[in-house]
Amino acid sequence: MKYEIENRVSKSPLKTIDIEDFIVNSKIEIFDIKNWLKDEFILIEKDFRKKVVSFDWSIYKKVFVSIQCTNNAIVPHWAFLLISSELKKLNIKNFIGSISDFENHLINEAINLMDLSAYHNKSVIIKGCSNKVFKESFYSILIDKLQPVVKSIMFGEACSSVPIYKKRND
Repeated sequence: MKYEIENRVSKSPLKTIDIEDFIVNSKIEIFDIKNWLKDEFILIEKDFRKKVVSFDWSIYKKVFVSIQCTNNAIVPHWAFLLISSELKKLNIKNFIGSISDFENHLINEAINLMDLSAYHNKSVIIKGCSNKVFKESFYSILIDKLQPVVKSIMFGEACSSVPIYKKRND
C-alpha cells in the first residue's frame, strides 16, 4: 500500500493572520531637530523658521521621516509641527517620535486599513509564533477588526491553536 503525506494545513479553509505581514518595509530616516538648535540646545525661532523654509525637503521623497530631538533640549511642540507640515506639503510620510513608535504606528495603521472581505464568516487563526516581538495592543486591534465579521478566531498555530471567539448561531 502506497502512503502519501498530505499537508492538511495548506488545504484547510482556515485563514491565518500574521502581524509580521503588517510591517511596512519602507526606510525610515531620522530628522534630528538638535542640529538646527544653537549649540544643539537653544531654539531661536527666527533662525529655525529660516532653516525650515530654505531646506530642500525633497531629499526625503523616497523615505519616511521620524522627526525627533535626540538630546535633552527643550523644544517647543510647534517646531516639530512646522517640520511635519513642510514634509506633508511634499506628501512625505512623517511621524513625530522615535523610529520604534513610528513602526508601531505604521503597523496599527495597516491593521486598521486591512481589507476584511476575505475573512467574512471564515475561521481565522492569529499566528502566535513570530520572528519579532509585537505590542500586545496589536492583538486587541485585530480582535476589534475581525470579531464582527468572522465565524471564529483562534490564536497560535494550526496544529495547536487556542480558541478565542466563536460566533453564536442565533
